[in-house]
Amino acid sequence: MLTSRPRTGIPKRLLYEEKNMSNESEDISIGITGLAEWDIGQEQSGRGLTLLTNRGPIQTIIHHDPSKPSYRGVVWVGGARGGFDGPGGGLYRILGAELSPGVTSIRANYRKPNDLAECVMDTLAAVSFLSGTGHTDILLVGHSFGGAVVIKAAPFSDLVKGVVSLSSQTYGASEVADVSPRPLLLVHGENDTVLSPDSSRRILEWAREPKELKLYPGAGHRLIECSQELKELVGGWIRNHLCLTGETDS
Repeated sequence: MLTSRPRTGIPKRLLYEEKNMSNESEDISIGITGLAEWDIGQEQSGRGLTLLTNRGPIQTIIHHDPSKPSYRGVVWVGGARGGFDGPGGGLYRILGAELSPGVTSIRANYRKPNDLAECVMDTLAAVSFLSGTGHTDILLVGHSFGGAVVIKAAPFSDLVKGVVSLSSQTYGASEVADVSPRPLLLVHGENDTVLSPDSSRRILEWAREPKELKLYPGAGHRLIECSQELKELVGGWIRNHLCLTGETDS
């Protein structure tokens, strides 16, 4: 069960009960206690925002315009090593900037990379932050290990309206059927030598409708070879699932 109790606009508590990440049932809780800005450097775009929690700080980069509030958001998470930019030559950074201000993006870097339970919590903390700032329609996007993270996280919040899983692993994704009735987009490169495209094929078999799988011939794990096509696919999918008919992002 996930509960969020906002106070003065800041989400205060998440309660996440997961029974398949350890041998015994385990309650994992995380509370957002404050916010702090951080310098993202010249190579990045957006605003550096740290979510201060009782389990440690979560560094994020947020794309939004405070003068143009939005109720739509995307949480972007990386692979087993974390990071902000994602696959495809910086897909998260590029689309985060392009979608703003119509869609708020929060790119989250894990506190404990490669720890599935903790990374799911970080993702849900980002969802709760968006909820506390007025966002009601949220999509989750993850790559590789993060593909399983977003599949695992989605069923715990009714605010999550869809999931994009890129080059995903199967571990942590076996309960993908619980993502439904939210739409699921799976993407994989057919030349992925890190995680076989059979991983996404298997996840597709496990998933319920609505679901779709896009395979890119010649593309590897980081989908560099199809970066432009990937940007158009994911950007279009996000716009279609978050924007009203005929509405623009500006």
